[in-house]
Amino acid sequence: MDFELDQDQQMLAKTVADFAKNESPVARFRALRDDDIGYDPAMWQKMGELGWLGIPFSESVGGFGGGFVECAIVLEHLATTLVPEPYLASVVLGGMTLARAGNAAQHDALLTPMIEGETSLALAYSEAQSRYDVSSVETMATPDGAGYRISGEKVWVLNGHRADQLVVSAKAPGGVTLFVVPRDAAGVSVRVAKTIDGKKAGFIRFEGVAVAEDARLGEEGAGTEVLDRTMDFAAAAAVAEGVGIASTMLQMTVDYLGTREQFGVKIGSFQALRHRAVDMYAETELLRSISMAAMVRADDDDASARRSDISAAKYQLATGGIWVAQQSLQLHGGIGVTDEHDIGLYFKRMYALNALFGDQEHHVARFASDPAFAEAAV
Repeated sequence: MDFELDQDQQMLAKTVADFAKNESPVARFRALRDDDIGYDPAMWQKMGELGWLGIPFSESVGGFGGGFVECAIVLEHLATTLVPEPYLASVVLGGMTLARAGNAAQHDALLTPMIEGETSLALAYSEAQSRYDVSSVETMATPDGAGYRISGEKVWVLNGHRADQLVVSAKAPGGVTLFVVPRDAAGVSVRVAKTIDGKKAGFIRFEGVAVAEDARLGEEGAGTEVLDRTMDFAAAAAVAEGVGIASTMLQMTVDYLGTREQFGVKIGSFQALRHRAVDMYAETELLRSISMAAMVRADDDDASARRSDISAAKYQLATGGIWVAQQSLQLHGGIGVTDEHDIGLYFKRMYALNALFGDQEHHVARFASDPAFAEAAV
């Protein structure tokens, strides 16, 4: 497996990193935390003009025709300054689900405007009882004439408060099925919730929402398989973003150790603190390495290999990534727990990424349940 970025990928990484530093510093994230939307639609459109929103989609719908590796590169570098635009929610969750489940007409009508930055998407799959089980769906899609009526509630829908179109999982007669529902459709109500990391999500209720048959993505009952694949993309994306968070926290900590003085000397001169900084570096590089494996595997049709590598990466995020965040906060001392210091913003985002798309316990159980692991353990 080749972990080296090619020339185009390296150029993409530099372009996104420069964009994040120059056009969306952390101060911008702070300013948008209390905004009704939480991000700037004009900036979202600019990201579309740069081509980043179309990276994993085919050229036939205006995409770049790239793979998940390029998508993860964008996420990693956007994370370094906490860029608030909903790349994960709209491109990875909503967009890639729509790309896998929809037909050509649906791609043209829904993916193309999102790729151009004119609209955004959200994936409404999580329910109060579902935890990390995408097949646990109580929202109902009842046949009604030539279409359906959808009733139920989805929770913690990333970008659900703002998305133009919602990709919704519901239980139809044939099983869990995906539908596209406009956020402003009659019978849709959205309650905005603030998340631990300063972003926003939607609690969305559907009360007999009428949708036509062409709003269905794929066949009835095909939703669970598509969502399982999306969760792999999303988990790998969370790890990639976590690499950006961990590397930034490490650099901030090293810089702080080199400037903070105690007893008349820089605290970075204390051997014990140097050792901790070295351990943080080692954990960050381990997370980066396993993230690369997950990035490559995300496009792999071999379900066993894909799920194993992604679960291993998510486990490392929950252990090494969280440990780096904890050490960084502690080494900053009292100032690290104040809202005025940026380190706490990264700390909260790391914890949010850990909880999204399967926590440590979930991915350990998933890894252990893989038949290939059971055979190797015998």
